Amino acid sequence: MSIQSADITGLILAGGRGSRMGGVDKGLQLHHGIPLALHAVQRLQPQVGAVAINANRNLPTYEAMAVPVWPDARPDFSGPLAGMLAGLRHSRTAFVATVPCDTPNFPLDLVQRLAEALADQGAEIAVAATREADVTRPEPVFCLMQTSLRESLAAFLDSGQRKTGLWSRQHRNVQVVFDDAAAFFNANTTDDLALLQPQSRP
Repeated sequence: MSIQSADITGLILAGGRGSRMGGVDKGLQLHHGIPLALHAVQRLQPQVGAVAINANRNLPTYEAMAVPVWPDARPDFSGPLAGMLAGLRHSRTAFVATVPCDTPNFPLDLVQRLAEALADQGAEIAVAATREADVTRPEPVFCLMQTSLRESLAAFLDSGQRKTGLWSRQHRNVQVVFDDAAAFFNANTTDDLALLQPQSRP
């Protein structure tokens, strides 16, 4: 089995509180003069068939990025899994790939490699991972999943659980290790965002 990019919806997760950045809407913070979420849109679009943004604030601003905007179905800012569930419920493709809005340099072959691994292993979810000093660390919000998992994810959230890795491990999953750990550097704080500014990656 092979997975075509046209069968994948890419979802940018921008629905958080931004608490570690002082409560600002993180996806709208500027990187090289462009909102972080728009960086993610532009980087993800060539990798998938369609792109959408999960956001819960400033919806008209996100809608101006010319892609669909899907808020959480829940009002309580339940974390990235709530955004993923919004993507699974709205997507019209068989697969959804997710990336956070605060990592503007994620790999250009991210979705391709996740799709190849998912198909090769007969998995339901493929998760990116990085390796530094012989330590492999999963990056669970960078993932590709079957859209059919929507009911499983809804039940997991209904049970009060919020941990992305815990949910993904309940399904057939495969890790895909990327050598360039710096590509997954994310701007959790204003200092992190400042560190990103000098960087310009292809």
